[in-house]
Amino acid sequence: MTQKNNKFISPGAWFSMIYPSDWNEFEDGEGSFLFYNPDKWTGNFRISAYKADPNLPNSKMYGQESVSQELAENPSATVAKVGDLKCAYTKTVLKENESSYVVHLWIVGIDDITFECSFTLPLDKTSVKEAEDIIASLKVRDLDKKYPAELIPVRLIEIHQINEGFEWVALTVKTTLKKDFKGVEDDLSKLQEMIEKDSLGKKQKANSIAYGIAICVILANEIDGFAWKTLIDGNREVPVLQYKDSETVIDPMKFVWSKVKRGESCNVITEYVRIIEEIGK
Repeated sequence: MTQKNNKFISPGAWFSMIYPSDWNEFEDGEGSFLFYNPDKWTGNFRISAYKADPNLPNSKMYGQESVSQELAENPSATVAKVGDLKCAYTKTVLKENESSYVVHLWIVGIDDITFECSFTLPLDKTSVKEAEDIIASLKVRDLDKKYPAELIPVRLIEIHQINEGFEWVALTVKTTLKKDFKGVEDDLSKLQEMIEKDSLGKKQKANSIAYGIAICVILANEIDGFAWKTLIDGNREVPVLQYKDSETVIDPMKFVWSKVKRGESCNVITEYVRIIEEIGK
C-alpha cells in the first residue's frame, strides 16, 4: 500500500517539506522542528533553517555557500546528492546511557536558506531513506509570491495557541462566573454569558479569538469528524477546524472577532447549532 504523506510549512512560510503521515511534530529547541513516528519509532528527524539577510550582496547564494563552507572546513564532511540537492553529509556515533545511536547530518542549501537536517537512528539501523525523502522534498517559498491558501496538519505553534486560548477562557469563566469550564456543550451558555459581560470592543481581538477557540474546542470534543488544522493564507497562519477532509472549515476568528469588528452581536449557541445543521446536510 502506498504511504500517504503530510505537508509541513514552516512558521513564517519560509519553506515546505513532505513527511510521512504516520509521523508527528514534537517539541524541540527554538528554531528547530522535530518529527518521528510515535507508534513505531524509526528515527528522529530534525530540521533547522537559517535565512540570509536580504540586504546582503549575493544573499541568494547563501545556501550553496554554506554547503561549500561546511565541506571546506569539516574534514568529516563528504558530498552527498539527495534528490536534486547537493549536500554536505557527516555521520557520527552518539552514546546515551547504555544505548548507542548514529546521527546522520546533512547541510543543505537552497537559494537564500541553509538547512541543517539530522536523522538519529539506533546503531543497528542503517536505512536513511525516510530522511532523504523528506530532504528531497524541501521547497523554498517566495515570500513575495501569493500562494493559494493551504490546510496542513496542525503545527505545534498553533496547538500552543489553542491551549493558551482555551486555558484563558476556562480561567476567566472560573474567576468571573465561579463555574467550571470543561469544553463541553453545556459550557456554551457560560461562554455566551462571558461574551455579554465582557462587552467586547475592537481593542479586544485576543479575547475575542480566545472565545472563538473555546467554541471550536467544544465542537471538536462533541462531534466526531472534526480535526484541528493549520491554515496558511498569506500572512495568516492560524488554527482552524476541518470536518472530515471536507470543505467545511471553521475559523475561530470568525465566531466572535469578525462580528465584534462589524459591531454585531454574537450568539454562540446559534452559531453552534448552525454548524451542526450544516455538517448534517
